[in-house]
Amino acid sequence: MTGVVIKSTGSWYEVRTDSGATISCRLRGVFRLDETKDTTPLTVGDRVTVADTEGDWMITEIAERQNYIVRASPKHKGARQILAANMDQCLLIVTMANPRTSTGFIDRFLLTAEAYHIPVHLVFNKQDILDPKGLKKQQAVTEIYSHIGYPVHMVSTYTGQGISELRDLLRHKTTLVAGHSGVGKSSLLNKLDPALDLRTTDISQITGKGMHTTTFAEMHFMDFGAAIIDTPGVREFGLMHFLPEQISHYYVEMREFIPLCKFNNCMHDNEPGCAVKQAYLDGKIAEERYINYLTIMADYKANYKHWEE
Repeated sequence: MTGVVIKSTGSWYEVRTDSGATISCRLRGVFRLDETKDTTPLTVGDRVTVADTEGDWMITEIAERQNYIVRASPKHKGARQILAANMDQCLLIVTMANPRTSTGFIDRFLLTAEAYHIPVHLVFNKQDILDPKGLKKQQAVTEIYSHIGYPVHMVSTYTGQGISELRDLLRHKTTLVAGHSGVGKSSLLNKLDPALDLRTTDISQITGKGMHTTTFAEMHFMDFGAAIIDTPGVREFGLMHFLPEQISHYYVEMREFIPLCKFNNCMHDNEPGCAVKQAYLDGKIAEERYINYLTIMADYKANYKHWEE
């Protein structure tokens, strides 16, 4: 039988078969991690073949992925963690307060999604708690991303703002939902489909950050015809397995200027004749995005050797 992995705990996998049954499986021992140093060969969203072997269900084949999204493993140096596979789109849930999502985090996520050709919608949650300062910051941030083509949505699980629009966006698609712990992913999914009844917790009063409620990535099927991959809250989004000179190509607003640079290997920092930096100076690239790019490049260069070992 064939099906899709809907939950992974590292040793056991829940698979929903094409007939609608859910079975617990183990991975056949012949599968090994390849040279990419993945923390696991299998992830939620993978299409698989399963077989009953003497009373135990085993995953015998893993289909080629349409796409996937990864980050540097937070626990294993030099390894990557595949968050999910075979999705139509991503919802990146962000907040401008309690806790505030930085544009640096947003840009790292968008960069990775661009590299794997996954459309991203930015969902600004907790509209009901924003004060005038927060609203002003949100307006500035949303203008940056909407200007370069990323759809933005304003929602509130408390008032219901934007919920019906999200249902329309998600219907008949497989969507990865990601964001910092505490941005309200589980509450938002419960609002979209109350039958899910996902566990939620409050923001830590000590750190001001969210506390994990989702332990493992899991796919949920909503009653309005949507498949959602809920992921554990991501505090940091470490990048890996890019060449440093590739990073600017995943900044959508830089692409038109890159061919105009004087040097083919321009890193868009202090090189003479850099069209990207000139575009930034001319106001054609947002200052916050350009500064985040330089920060990402500095961090990446510092860790680049780890990814190549």
